[in-house]
Amino acid sequence: MAELEATTARKGNRKVSLEVSGHINEGVLFWDDGWESNAYVVTNDNSRSRFRFRGKAKINSDWEAGYRLEIGVRSSNSKRFTQSGTVAAAFDLRDSHWYVKSKTYGTVAVGLQSTATDGITEINQAQTRDFAKYSDIEDTGLGLNLRRRDGALATSTAGGASAYSYYTLLGGYGDQPGDGEKRFNGVRYTTPEISGFTASAFWGQDDYWDVSLAYSGEHAGFKIEAGLGYGEITDGTQTQTACASIGGVVVGSNADAKCSQFGGSLSVLHSETGLYANFAAGIKKDDLINQTNLFSLRNANDEQTFWAAEVGIERKWNSLGKTTVYGQYYHYEGGGSSRRIAGAFAGTANAAAVVETGVESYGFGLAQGIDAAALTLYLSYRHVEGELGVVNTDGAGRAVAGAASGVPLEDLNLVFAGGIIKF
Repeated sequence: MAELEATTARKGNRKVSLEVSGHINEGVLFWDDGWESNAYVVTNDNSRSRFRFRGKAKINSDWEAGYRLEIGVRSSNSKRFTQSGTVAAAFDLRDSHWYVKSKTYGTVAVGLQSTATDGITEINQAQTRDFAKYSDIEDTGLGLNLRRRDGALATSTAGGASAYSYYTLLGGYGDQPGDGEKRFNGVRYTTPEISGFTASAFWGQDDYWDVSLAYSGEHAGFKIEAGLGYGEITDGTQTQTACASIGGVVVGSNADAKCSQFGGSLSVLHSETGLYANFAAGIKKDDLINQTNLFSLRNANDEQTFWAAEVGIERKWNSLGKTTVYGQYYHYEGGGSSRRIAGAFAGTANAAAVVETGVESYGFGLAQGIDAAALTLYLSYRHVEGELGVVNTDGAGRAVAGAASGVPLEDLNLVFAGGIIKF
């Protein structure tokens, strides 16, 4: 017993609690881009492996203080591998913040953390939230480079072009319109719950802010979770969220970003039968894309929109745990991008300007929970179709006037088999 105690993690301050938790989420992802197929062992970035330390201390009957430190672990990233192979293992800091909380006045948190709209378009009461997000499809294999129907890959960077992946069709960076998706250094305030409703506001340095309203409750045997959020990115490149003109050359300005977005989602689960449905939608507007040098001769679509849905059934049919069977659909339409694509791939004389994009996807799968081991095993399939509209650029790197031409792209087929175990 003495030896066991000597090797056990201890709190440095006995007044503040310490809890260690996390999960491991790994699997085999099989992919086929129409010309090539392979399988990689990857960390499932729908909810990547992680470990966290958190704790709290009671100040009085109304107030408490606490902290959260969380580190993500990727053996290989499921959303960034390409036809050439997987990416290296890496850590990333997800949370590092402290908070004070009052039952009466709410919670204020300071440090690296989720924004108010982080996950606002991903609300989901089913097990699929951990391995196959219905409204954020980037995480499953969309780092693969675009494949043209004649077999060409969008890997060239000639003439100032960028290599293009399927996730690049989603606003250039893969982020969903309307969802904060990122974690920034900032300050967040969350109200106490009032009749199932909570509101949050967040400000992040250099400069990002957003607000959200969430609801959780049960009515007539239906569990309901929902949320709406609005946010703006108004300065600089530090936030690294998907404004197309981030880092681009904006005529007459210093190229700061200026985007606004609105989004939300709804999840309804029938307690008795296990039938459920999820729906999400969002829109993002880039106020600067048509002020860039790239689009100084012609306008590009400055909006990105998406909607997605999932239906399924999740119930305990056996003694192991809950079984989930589901189907999903996703639709995205986007506009101009600051990233040009190689003319040899786009079929233009010079590096081409991307003026419109689209992504459509459907999928289905199943999962089996094993309660005794806090383990969920899953198998998912997803079909992805991409659209890419381009125009040529002139010698000064400006998109020329005229109708966009479509680049014929191959479809992607993805199968992910894996498991997530929580500790």
